[in-house]
Amino acid sequence: MTIVEDQKMTARRILENCMASGLSTDVAVARLAVKTDIHAQGLANIALDMLANAAHSRDWLEAIAALLSGNSDAFDNLRATAASVHHARLDDETCEMAVIRLAEGFDRAVAISPAASCQLSSLGDDEKLLTATAEIASWLERQAFTGAGKTILDIGCGIGRFELALHARTERIVGIDISSRMIAIARRRCAGLGNVEFRQTSGLDLATFGEAGFDCVLAVDSFPYLVLAGVAERHFSEIARVLRPGGLAAILNYSYRMSPAVDSSEVRHLARTYAMDVVVDGELPFNLWDGIAFLIRHTGGT
Repeated sequence: MTIVEDQKMTARRILENCMASGLSTDVAVARLAVKTDIHAQGLANIALDMLANAAHSRDWLEAIAALLSGNSDAFDNLRATAASVHHARLDDETCEMAVIRLAEGFDRAVAISPAASCQLSSLGDDEKLLTATAEIASWLERQAFTGAGKTILDIGCGIGRFELALHARTERIVGIDISSRMIAIARRRCAGLGNVEFRQTSGLDLATFGEAGFDCVLAVDSFPYLVLAGVAERHFSEIARVLRPGGLAAILNYSYRMSPAVDSSEVRHLARTYAMDVVVDGELPFNLWDGIAFLIRHTGGT
């Protein structure tokens, strides 16, 4: 099999898996950008070629082709944004070195596409990102994550999308990130919001925060990078420290290992280790994003 044939087979497999899982067309296009090297029109043609054998998914495949056809520049930007952050630990790389490298990668990514740097399946479209963020915010609200008097710590806040979405539903929200460029954008976007604060942090721990200072901790697509850098368990310990008894932590995507069972087992183990209970265990509650949700409650034990 040639490289070209292998790439085409990979693209078809991605589309088939996304269709079978009921994932959105935006998620499928994002996966094609990351997992293949085929140009946009070539991928559109593959989707169209699959129509004959996918009678029940014709509309979905036609929508994929429409997203890709004639949008090569936008697709190239999406691919470049994804490629800005290297998703593997380098040889002999310490935790500190990994975090610094990731911060530099996110600085590059947000310079290409602020929306895609936060959620690749937004396809770089601000409106798509806003809609997906609103869906996640509504889920958080149903989990009693928001409310009068509540304080939230947002780990990996990016460009401040959840601060904008949640500030009116909470007393105070603090967003932290390792990317200086993302923090700068977040501060501009949320200028004038008196109950929102942003801090650039080391990414190694939550040492700048005191004990039991937050009702909730939010981590949307940030734990995969904590896992990569080797500081995920340290952050579980820190989350338990900064949460008040009964407080909640929402971890939306724990890793990018593509093994939900392994992630679930690890999250349950870490939760038990640090006196927390898993309330939502690896669910897929979103229509617009393929994030896997874990909700953890701090029991207040030791």
